[in-house]
Amino acid sequence: MTGGNESCTVGPTSMSYLTCLTYILEEWTGVEDIGDYLSYAFYILWVLFPLVVVLVLPGVIIVLLYVSILWLHIYKRKNEIKEAYSHDVWIGAREVLATIWDGHGRIWHGYELHGAENIPQGPGLVVFYHGATPIDYIYFSARFHIMKKRCCSVVADHFVFRLPGFRILLDVLGVIHGPKEACVRTLENGQLLAIAPGGVREALFGDEMYTIMWSGRKGFAQVAIDAKVPIIPMFTQNVREGFRTLGGIKILRSLYERIRLPIVPLYGGFPVKLRTFIGEPIPYEPNMTAEELAAKTKAAVQALIEKHQKIPGNIFRALMERFQTQKKED
Repeated sequence: MTGGNESCTVGPTSMSYLTCLTYILEEWTGVEDIGDYLSYAFYILWVLFPLVVVLVLPGVIIVLLYVSILWLHIYKRKNEIKEAYSHDVWIGAREVLATIWDGHGRIWHGYELHGAENIPQGPGLVVFYHGATPIDYIYFSARFHIMKKRCCSVVADHFVFRLPGFRILLDVLGVIHGPKEACVRTLENGQLLAIAPGGVREALFGDEMYTIMWSGRKGFAQVAIDAKVPIIPMFTQNVREGFRTLGGIKILRSLYERIRLPIVPLYGGFPVKLRTFIGEPIPYEPNMTAEELAAKTKAAVQALIEKHQKIPGNIFRALMERFQTQKKED
């Protein structure tokens, strides 16, 4: 091996590093023409590179979620004594998490929040379109917490509560599963509550056409009526371009409807421009039915989509918007 290494540098002409490496590997392994195998391997890596990227980037979000969970466990251990003397020991932890996620949103997506002034000082129900992931809601809640020093609880699907290690994160961030009574109680306590009526179905099977998939749901409207609070519509531009799913495959749709678990593959994590827009609140009206309020809310979210989203969505265009200084009209 030493002799082979020396042959790379002696003589009237010196070999390139790659040629030298190929020569050493041939000497070491005894395989002739190993350079051809290396060239083929490099070609395969180049071809598969886009696939690797779209699979690795979503993993970054998962890693960051578990980093947040690890931080909460450390924080809890350090503040066990203070817990007995504080009404809310998690205040500092929420500040740190908000800073981490807001920083990630600023750096990776150039995240912007518009219309935060439309959110009332008191309780309210934030209703939003559900992208392939709720990453836009995470950025919204982090930015809103930093701006207004207020927390916003959110309703999540039951499978989220089964994810290993997530319990402490869900408790600290005020994530609830329901039922309707719990949602009404949260609002009656003066808090903000967010919900995506489309839920997992809209997340998995929505596409770049941004079609609202609420299936006639009106439970969220009844919650707002029972709690006597306004509904605040919300939509994030390019949320479908950051992450995509393979929900167009019919067998996956059929399988989901049978077992009700999010088994549809996810890809993306592209650093597209994300802008969250908050619409004008829909005030509580005692004479309005849940059906009427649900329809009015759907129309308000649809109006935000039509105003702020180019349809069909395009990943390349959304990436290029990172370099545009002029935003769409609020």
